[in-house]
Formats: sequence, C-alpha cells, structure tokens
Amino acid sequence: MSLSPERIVGQDLMDIYRKVESGTRLSAEDGVRLFETPNLTGVGYMANIVRERLHGKSTYFVRNQHINYTNICNKFCKFCSFYAKKGGPDPYEMSIEEVRRRLEWHRDVHITEVHMVGGINPRLSYQYYMDLVRVVKETLPKVHVKAFTAVEIEQIAAKGGVSHEQALRDLMDAGLDSLPGGGIEVLSDRVHRELFGKKLGGDQWKSVARAAAKLGLTQYATMLYGHIETIEERVSHLVQLRELNDETGHFVCFTPLSFHPEQTELEDVKPLTGYVDLRNIAVSRLMLDNFDHIKSFWIMNTPEVTQAALWYGADDADGMVHEYEITYKEGDFGNKKQVLTYKNMCAMIREAGRVPIERDSLYQEIVREQEEAETGMRRKLVPLAMAR
Repeated sequence: MSLSPERIVGQDLMDIYRKVESGTRLSAEDGVRLFETPNLTGVGYMANIVRERLHGKSTYFVRNQHINYTNICNKFCKFCSFYAKKGGPDPYEMSIEEVRRRLEWHRDVHITEVHMVGGINPRLSYQYYMDLVRVVKETLPKVHVKAFTAVEIEQIAAKGGVSHEQALRDLMDAGLDSLPGGGIEVLSDRVHRELFGKKLGGDQWKSVARAAAKLGLTQYATMLYGHIETIEERVSHLVQLRELNDETGHFVCFTPLSFHPEQTELEDVKPLTGYVDLRNIAVSRLMLDNFDHIKSFWIMNTPEVTQAALWYGADDADGMVHEYEITYKEGDFGNKKQVLTYKNMCAMIREAGRVPIERDSLYQEIVREQEEAETGMRRKLVPLAMAR
C-alpha cells in the first residue's frame, strides 16, 4: 500500500507540493522553506517527481578528462586548496606539449569531453590559451572542449586587450565548444567580499555569460555551498541563475558543489554530510525549472551519496573524471577514489535502480556495441528523443 503525498510531504509543505505537481514556478520564499524544513524525505520526494517527469529512470554520464593547466593563481580565494602557496602545492604550469601528452595517456578510454580550467596565472599569454584549445582538437579531433570559467575568460580578454566577446570568438575559432560553470561560487556580494574579493563579481560573471550566450555557446552552472553562505544566499543564487537562463536559454546543467575545507583558509568549517548534499541537490532541482539537468558530482560528494541523489533530483552522475585536481589529489585526505571505469559507472547507476545512459556534452546519447563499450570504439550519436 503506497503512502499518500500528504503523508510523505506533510501538511506544512502541501502548498509547495501542489505547485510542483502543476508545474508552477517556486518562489524564493518556497526555496528557503525547502532548505529549512526538517522533512528532507518530503523535499526529495518532490524533487524526484520533477526528475522523473523530465528523465524517467535515465541517468546520464560522460567519458571525460580534466586538464588543470596551472595552479599558479593571483586571486588567493580563501576556500581554495588548489593554488600554489607556501606550505601547499608546488607551483606548476603545463606546456602545450605536456597537455598533449596527458591527452595521449587516456586515448584508450576514448574520451568524448575534455574539461580545462586552471588558476589565474598572469604569466600566461593570450596565445597560450588559444594553443591550449587547439592542442586538444589536434590530439583528439572529435572531442568536445569545455573550458575556462568566466574568471578565466576575463583574464584571457585582459591579456589580449580585447572584449569578452572577442576573446570568446577567438577561443571558438580555436575549437572551444562550451563554458563550464564555476568562477562565481555563490552570487552574493557579501560572500564575494569575504572569500574571493580579487575575482570578478556577480554582475561581471553574468556579463560573460551573456556574451557567451550571444555567440551561441552552451553553458553550465554551479554553486559552491557549505562555507559561509546563508540559506537565503543559496536561494538567491538559484533564483538569479533561473532568471539569467530565462534571458539567455544557454544553460543546460547545474551542479551543486559541496565545499571541502581541507587545506584551505576555512579549515575550521565543519565538513559537509550526505544529508546536506542531498538537500542541496533536491532544492536545486525544484527551484531551477528551466535547467534540463541536475548533476551530482561524485568526486565531491562520493559515489554513495550520488547513488542516493539519483532519487533526490539528480539525473546526471558526471563521468569518469580522469585527473581531477581542484579539490584534492588522489591519495590526499584519505582514500578518495578519483576515477570510475565504464563498468564501475554503469554498475553504480544500476545498483541505485536507475538506467545508465552514456551521453556526449550536449546530452545526445552515445550508443555502443556491447563488446566495444569498454574501449568506446565505433560509437554513434543518437538524439535522446529518438533514443527513447
């Protein structure tokens, strides 16, 4: 015998439930209530309604590789453990040939997406960024290049003495396919001042996003939560992203990113729990009604939490994630695994009761012959609408 929605959601949230059922947009006040209610099960139940309305049991993942081309950075963000500093990581900047070698390392995996981000290194030239993109396309001609946060775009434009739009045009001519999220962490002037005041602010971040949308670039968005932000600031971030996507229509996926305090200036912040991770994913799904996809980034919240998240609003489990170094390196802070094989990913999703679907960066399904799934040879793309 199934429980009624009233029993699961509770009377206090039934007005929000009725909005979710009818597809009515939730207000900022609704978002705050969803964060504050002790009934996480009810919030997840409603998020799953939206998730299954959009995607059924399908859960997407991608074969991706991360290239973090430099850890030298002049922004000194208090939440970052990645940039080179005294007592921390040694400084590095990759040559173009080093990037080429790293791409060659994983040629057998048949990567379909290369995700490139790095520190704001004032020594790097405008041409260096163009060459970064070109070397990916030269080495892996069919790969999708997702690269450079808005902070990096601002730096690239400044080095070239050009506008954001011109820098983006030049990068697209070199082979850039989309922009990742990140760079603004939380759209809050207060958080910006206290944690990353040397980086661009919210209005500048939106300006880069608008320039990218004008040129037709697909974009992704994120939110870093669990540091000093308030619930109201989280909700404001989601509402601002929703309004921006109403305007541009170029954001396809949102990823809530859980903050890791290890080796940052915020080491006294209490580490996050799966309970907090699931709530942020669920509320994001409910608030961002114009984002097609919500991602659970297993690198930051663990594969186990990601499995649960597939019932709390997430429909994307990211990917195999070769060489991710932004939060921590493999072996740091305990045994945190940083690569999932194709079989691992599919098994993780199936164990959670969902259906794994390999995708490309634009959410077209990649269909592979069963015996070739491990190597990724002879793939073909099928639009998801056709695949269903």
